[in-house]
Formats: sequence, structure tokens, C-alpha cells
Amino acid sequence: MARFLFTTWEGGGHVQPMMLVARGLLDRGHQVLVLSDVCNGPEAEALGLPFRPWRHAPSRPDKTAASDLLRDWEADNPAEGIQNLCGRLIAGPAALYARDVLEALDSADFDLVVSQELLFGTMMAAEAAKVPLALFCANVWPFPTLAGMPPFGAGMAPAASDQDVMLHQMVGQTTRMLFQAGLPDLNAAREGLGLPPLADLFGQLEVARGILLATSRSFDFAPDPLVEPFVYVGPYVGDPVGSENWDGPWSPHDARPLVVVTSSGLYEAQEDLLRRCIEALGALPVRALVTLGPTLDQADFTAPGNVKVAPSAPHGALFDKAVLFITHGGHGSTIRPLMAGLPLLILPGLRDQRDNAMRVTARGAGLMLERDASPEKIAVAVTGLLEDPAYRAAAAALGAAIAADMAARDAEGVLEALI
Repeated sequence: MARFLFTTWEGGGHVQPMMLVARGLLDRGHQVLVLSDVCNGPEAEALGLPFRPWRHAPSRPDKTAASDLLRDWEADNPAEGIQNLCGRLIAGPAALYARDVLEALDSADFDLVVSQELLFGTMMAAEAAKVPLALFCANVWPFPTLAGMPPFGAGMAPAASDQDVMLHQMVGQTTRMLFQAGLPDLNAAREGLGLPPLADLFGQLEVARGILLATSRSFDFAPDPLVEPFVYVGPYVGDPVGSENWDGPWSPHDARPLVVVTSSGLYEAQEDLLRRCIEALGALPVRALVTLGPTLDQADFTAPGNVKVAPSAPHGALFDKAVLFITHGGHGSTIRPLMAGLPLLILPGLRDQRDNAMRVTARGAGLMLERDASPEKIAVAVTGLLEDPAYRAAAAALGAAIAADMAARDAEGVLEALI
């Protein structure tokens, strides 16, 4: 039996995958403790996981836009987004995250700390306490530290020419430089723990014994060979615990094709986008379900008769009924419909969404439109996806490969082997 300390923060779709791994280790007879925001407590409780909220570090009480730590939608450009990420999560509050982690490490003899990849404060706490560390990334790798991977955030395809390689290197170097804005805060936090300063912000990642990529290698643009300490462990995705029972708004005899529109669990200023999707689908001979997520109010949306708007719905219950998903491009919202063989229309915005869209469109499993696409363009794209069987065939092929990786997933075994 071993003791595992998991640390994450309320930033969307990475919380559930980490908790599923913690649950898997608990089922194997190990002890676990999850540190995260107050609002993640009910998720941990539903999975039967011991939980402790952040006491000194930022801790969201809920998942509303008002409590959002990063407020991505306010950044006018990628440089500002990186600056906010460093100041508000990676480096600015690093000393506070480290304090919470050190207090947890003082309370029990943990054998391994498992941290979400953006919590540099957790990493330095493990380093200071001399406790082994692993990083857990529940999407494509976000930092410019993995050779052979297209730069994160821009939705770029793998390099196909020397010119592409040079472009990737230039974007990666620029990104790396932008992240160094967080280095003074990070080094100040390290000094407070008696750790030597770093010359590069990403030197903090070198503490990790393993970096677990909890996505499908078949979905990702995986470099070959994959260098250590990176390892693919397969995707950990699913509906929220307790959401299995759901009755749809249509008769089971309704023959119109069902299109499902998913919205991020985070606030992304997506109201106008969803209204344009509703308008587009209202003009088509389909039935559509638009799920809003926890940050939007159903009362703020009106819809024609063939479109239903709901706060939420378990997507797993819709896969065998739907013919198409329209999504923002979050990792789980992308790979789960693919595993059901469903093509996608992706309108990406923040974080990894453009990268996920590229991984879909490069395999012919869907289409991407810019986030400001008009209702007319959305309707044309939906019609094309419904009428061309090649999209469904490509989605089925990609989805089968992802499902195979999910069936073989073993983050638990990898973490056990790191001790």
C-alpha cells in the first residue's frame, strides 16, 4: 500500500480525469488525498475520495464566471493570456500552493505527489520536501518542452516540411520567452522554500519523475519516439457521477436527426456563439439539444420548436441517438463523441481547443469554423457533415483507435511504478 497526494485546481475538464485515477488507486488498496478548490469537494465526495480544499492558495467556492481564476475570455491576445496564466496560477500564487502542499505532506508520509501540470507551487513543494513528483496532464501537452509536438494553442498541424519545422521552432521559442515573465515570482517562491533560483521557468518541470499524458496517443500528434519522462496513459473521461438517468425531450419515434451542441463547463463568453448555433439549427430539418453547462442561465436563451436548451445532459446517454456533435473543442467533449463514431463541428476558443480541432480535421473526422461564424456558415457546415458519409467513416476510424487507447489506459500502474 502507498500514499498518493493529488493536487489540482478548478480549471475545467482536467479535474474529473485526475479524480478518476485517484479512485482507481483507491480501488487498488492505496491511500489517496485530493487537494483542490472548495467547489470540487462534491465531485470528490461522489467518488468516495478523501478531500481537502486549498486553505492558503486561491480556492473557488463555485464555478461561476465571477470566481474564475484566469478569466481567459478577457485576454486580447496570446501574450496577455500567458501573462495572466503566469501571474494568476503558475507563478504568482506559487508560494501559497506550496504552503498548502507542504502542510499536507507534514500530515502524512506520502510516497508520491501527483500534480496538474500548471501548479508549479506543488512541484516546488515536492522538491523542497524531497517527495517524488509526477505530473498529470488530461489533454495535449501545453508547454513548449516536448520536441516534435506542434506548438500549443495555435491549432497547428505536424511539420511536413523544413519550413514547417522552422515555423514551429520560432513559435515555440516565442512562447517560451513569454512564459519567462513568471520567472521572478517563481524564483521568489523558491527562495522562500530554500530552493536555488531557476534560469528558465520550465526548469521546474524537471523535478518530475514522470509526466503522464492522459489523452489518446492515436488522437494526439505524438512524436515518435516519445522522450522520457513523458508517457501516454490513455484518456480518463466520462459523464459526471450520478448523471446516468436522463429523459430526452423528444418521442423515441421522432425520426429527425439529432444534433447535440455542447458548451464548456467554464465560462468562455459563449452566449452569442450558442445563440448563433440555435439560430442555425432552427433553420434545418433536424432536432437539436443545446447543453449550457454550469455557468450559463437557461432563461437567457430562446429557441425554435426543433431546438431544446437544457442546463445539462449526460452525453453518454445521447451518443447512440445523435448523428453529430457541435462542440467548443474541449478535450473530453471532443474525444467522447468520436469514440461513438460521431463527426464533429468544432468552434474553438480558448486553451487547447484549436489544437483538438486540428487533430480532428486533419483526420477528416469533422470541420472547424471560427468562433465568430455566422448562423448561415454554421448551417452550411452542419449540412455538409450530415450529407457526406466520409466524415462519419473517418470519425468512426479515429474513434475506434481512441477507444482502444482508453481500454488499455493505466495511469494507476504508471504511478505505482514511479514510487
